[in-house]
Amino acid sequence: MDHEASVYLHQLPVPGEDRYVSLALVNTRFAVSHGRVDLLDGTEAAHLWLVRHGLLPDRVDLDGRQSGRLCALREALRALFEARATGTHPADAPLDTLNAALAAAPATPRLDWGADGPRRADVPDAGNPAAAPLFLLAEDAADLLTGADAAQLAECSAQGCARWFLRSHGARRWCTTRCGNRVRAARAYAARKDR
Repeated sequence: MDHEASVYLHQLPVPGEDRYVSLALVNTRFAVSHGRVDLLDGTEAAHLWLVRHGLLPDRVDLDGRQSGRLCALREALRALFEARATGTHPADAPLDTLNAALAAAPATPRLDWGADGPRRADVPDAGNPAAAPLFLLAEDAADLLTGADAAQLAECSAQGCARWFLRSHGARRWCTTRCGNRVRAARAYAARKDR
């Protein structure tokens, strides 16, 4: 564990993030006891998140416009997840944002041949290096929203938590045991206080 990194960088993963990176993207904005946290706050943070999730090579730089597109996709996915979970029709803007990311050019596959032999290398579009990661995230979200797991998509019921997860059973209401424990402790405290 990196002791210099902020504690919120070490949040417990929620069910489904291991299968759907789009779910991890939506969960980059959440609340902790001292306020709201945004793991994509700034170009460097967005770059780091994409690199950590294997969506962008470390050597490729992002600019503010590209990191803004990533944040816009996150908010669009949040709106689409909410519409799916509530059974309502989403606004046009989130759908347009997702579809624009799906239409973006993915990385161009190449074969590189170095001293250690051949290896496949995907080269992002030099004019828009965020296009491939956005495409992959949008494709992942489309798979989640249209697949069998969509029925399990839920927002955490803990007050102040804005994370999304896949329910492992119908009664599950919290993204992590930490949120569940926090809710139960608050209920117990309120019951003691009322007595």
